[in-house]
Amino acid sequence: MGFDYAIVHVKYTIPPAVLLTLLYRPLFTKLDVFKVSFLVTVAVLATLPWDSYLIRNRIWSYPSHVIAGPTFLDIPLEEVFFFFIQTYNTSLLYLILSKPTFQPVFLRPARSSQMPWKYHRIAGQLFLLGATLWGWRRVHENGCGTYTGLIVVWAAPIVLLQWTLAYQFILGLPLTNTILPIALPTIYLWAVDTLALRRGTWVISADTKYGVNLWDGLEIEEALFFLVTNTLIVFGQLAFDNALAVLYTFPTLFPNPPNLPSPATLMRALLTSPTKYDGARLAGLQDAVQRLKRKSRSFYLASSTFPGPLRTDLLLLYSFCRVADDLVDNAATAEEAKEWISKLHEFLDNVYSDSKSSRSSMATIHAYFPPNTRSALVQLPVAKLPRQPLQDLLRGFEMDLAFNNLSPINSEGDLRLYSERVAGTVAQMCIQLVFHLYPSTLTPSKQRKVVDAGNRMGIALQYVNIARDISVDAHIGRVYLPLDWLREHGLTYKEALEHPSDARMERLRTRLLENAFSLYEGARAAIESLPVEARGPIRVAVESYMEIGRTLRKEGYTVKAGRATVPKWRRLMVAWKTLNRRTD
Repeated sequence: MGFDYAIVHVKYTIPPAVLLTLLYRPLFTKLDVFKVSFLVTVAVLATLPWDSYLIRNRIWSYPSHVIAGPTFLDIPLEEVFFFFIQTYNTSLLYLILSKPTFQPVFLRPARSSQMPWKYHRIAGQLFLLGATLWGWRRVHENGCGTYTGLIVVWAAPIVLLQWTLAYQFILGLPLTNTILPIALPTIYLWAVDTLALRRGTWVISADTKYGVNLWDGLEIEEALFFLVTNTLIVFGQLAFDNALAVLYTFPTLFPNPPNLPSPATLMRALLTSPTKYDGARLAGLQDAVQRLKRKSRSFYLASSTFPGPLRTDLLLLYSFCRVADDLVDNAATAEEAKEWISKLHEFLDNVYSDSKSSRSSMATIHAYFPPNTRSALVQLPVAKLPRQPLQDLLRGFEMDLAFNNLSPINSEGDLRLYSERVAGTVAQMCIQLVFHLYPSTLTPSKQRKVVDAGNRMGIALQYVNIARDISVDAHIGRVYLPLDWLREHGLTYKEALEHPSDARMERLRTRLLENAFSLYEGARAAIESLPVEARGPIRVAVESYMEIGRTLRKEGYTVKAGRATVPKWRRLMVAWKTLNRRTD
């Protein structure tokens, strides 16, 4: 009886589990718990009979002085725990590394132009079938290749199934989602295994191994074992996420999917033929992701913290708002801008009209709007959104047009109305999407209060946006500060345009930021009333932007290139602290 194997866990496997748990804890959703629990269960159940066979046939063994004693199916409990902890650690690492990736955009509809994918699948299948046959021969020979053969025969058929079901996802995703979560734990466990083999914590029979080392102290069979097992874990996660991406991306195939789908539902999604994928929807999502990446670094960072279905709808909402704003802002003349707003109003009339068919709405979109904007209009989740905030958003654009004559922001009330229309409306719609997707115990009246608080928070964020962009806006002939504020400080509209860095303008920037933080402080408590799935991510979205305001309020801060910027590392720190904050 001994504790050498237990000490391996205490020193080398449990500390990473604790660290990874602390890192991912604020992002853990019920679905993540389900995924990890499911894979851990499958891994343990699949490994137990195989490991028991190896021990009973003396392929490997554990000296009695290194284990505590209790066994299950002749397997030391320390080894059973290893199956659990390795799967848990690799799964959490995968979740952390893949979180920034919006995986649905890597689904590929079946098209003739993508025929090479078919050959990749076949090549992978032939390789894995060949490896399985090779493994059987090594086992049958019962010689120095026995251990390697047993590893391959056990693992290759499972990898073959995973590859067949999810090969496009495996090949298409960034290496941070595929190779990296396999390589990092594999290299780490190679180092741990080297130490354990040198100490004799476990022993491989000399008659069943090749006697080749990857490096001094690491048998090639052990290196293969850890590479294969981590591949099984990550491919399992990828197949799981492939199924979720299909389930939550195509409402025509899976209307109203559950937040915690059953294994049968997941398998049905995974077995859905790519010929049934909605290519237009995937193109719309790809466009939405690119727009968010280009236009808003803060909200792109925040979007990665949202659960899958909500993240999809928020991306599509942002895409519409961005396209509508660009159509108006990039118009050559005021008349053209007004025409775009009129066409957008007509678009809303069509999509919210009970008498209009989807075909006629599509015809209007194709007749009125440029090709590079159509996906944003087609994919807007109108079934989950009320019409009023979208109409108010367009009215905000109409206020912007008034700048062609003079500022429409005469008073603080005008500033608030404008900010409500262009930003408060968006915040309202985000919260309405949350309540649509996730059940809440709040009464309808309390939900309306939360939506109202979201509106105020949106106004606060717009105030920060205006405070940040005073110089940028002045260069395009706009001052969003109220005219009565300018007069109070002895400034004319023309002077504000010509001297945006004037000390008096800096005082007005400070005043605007004070108003922003006052609204923010009054509305932030409402976030804690949101469903738990959205609470932390909404906090991140808000705090990532308010950090710009905090940067502007710092004494001696100089606005660079007309704008305040927050370094990426600082935005990440803000997100981390925000996610780990409980109820204020």
